[in-house]
Amino acid sequence: MPDEKTSLDSLRIDRSREGDETKHAWIPILVVILLLGLAGTLWWLRGPAVAEVRTVIAREVAASSRTTVLNASGYVTARRQATVSSKVTGKVLEVLIEEGMEVEAGQVMARLDSSNVRAGLILAEAQTEAARAAVKETGVRLAEARLGLDRALALRAGKVSSQAELDRAQAEVDALAARIDRQRREVDVAQRQVALWQRQLEDMVIRSPFAGIIVSKNAQPGEMISPISAGGGFTRTGIGTVVDMTSLEIEVDVNESYINRVSAGQKVIAVLDSYPDWQIPSYVIAIIPTADRQKATVAVRIGFEELDARILPDMGVKVAFQEQGSDGSDRDPGISATLIVIPLSGLRRSAGGTSVLVVNDQQIEERAVTVTEGREGDQVFVIGGLRPGERVVVEGPDDLIEGDRVEEIHE
Repeated sequence: MPDEKTSLDSLRIDRSREGDETKHAWIPILVVILLLGLAGTLWWLRGPAVAEVRTVIAREVAASSRTTVLNASGYVTARRQATVSSKVTGKVLEVLIEEGMEVEAGQVMARLDSSNVRAGLILAEAQTEAARAAVKETGVRLAEARLGLDRALALRAGKVSSQAELDRAQAEVDALAARIDRQRREVDVAQRQVALWQRQLEDMVIRSPFAGIIVSKNAQPGEMISPISAGGGFTRTGIGTVVDMTSLEIEVDVNESYINRVSAGQKVIAVLDSYPDWQIPSYVIAIIPTADRQKATVAVRIGFEELDARILPDMGVKVAFQEQGSDGSDRDPGISATLIVIPLSGLRRSAGGTSVLVVNDQQIEERAVTVTEGREGDQVFVIGGLRPGERVVVEGPDDLIEGDRVEEIHE
């Protein structure tokens, strides 16, 4: 009997371990639920990300009867600018200029060592005096020879002397006359030699060729200077550079496809890169009658109607060529008496057209706009789709879309 009971007990199912396994299976599920709940809570507390954008206020300006037909960029140049050097090679003795210094025409800029030239001048002057003394000596001998000739003529007339003696006296006079003529020419040559040395002495003084302002100082006392490059790089080729500030103008390269929009005397608005809010009235001086084959451009010279101390050589400048109609007929059709001005960076161009991003209640609104062809510097004129006073995004993330929340940084 005990064996039968044992056999029956062995056939029973042990459900105590199954309960323990079921109890532990719920633990991973609870952990996942808790993590999802925590993530949702953090997302709800933080909310969606807010982008920072820089905005400007769209401002209203009066429309002008003059519109821009072409924009270009170039540089301020000086028609009169010179790096002043010497005529001869020499050692710099003193330099009398500094950057920013105003100089007059003929003003001394530097002096070179002139000791050798002065010695040559003294020698030439001594040679001139010696030539003059020789002329005086020959003159005395010529006077004596002429007296001898007169005596020979008298003796020959009295048939006291021979014809040979008369011929010798005549030859003496002729020889001395020829000698004094040559010596006088030697005096003239010596005087010219003195003038040459004086000219070389004057060349030791370097002067400004015209009035202007010194923009660079290239040499110091003790250095060698030469009109040509020499000395393996140790010889200067100029004392300094002087610029005539009254000759400043603008030089721009215009694409040859648009050169037909430019004409001599045409009004131009110039804006220096250094002063973007300063519009400088200018005009076209001339169109250089040749094209650059490599760049396919034509150079145009533009003059300032009034010069200013803020205008400096080699400054970058943007120009807008203007077109003036007698009755304002050159204005685009449909343009009202006022225009909305915004920076060029506020425009978004796509296949669907031109638009701007406007901020309303800290949210982005994309607005289709219409702009004119002309512009002034980096400012564009909007004639439709935008109202004065609205805030336009000019800087921010590239992926902004309508409805995004933003935080403004006003300009």
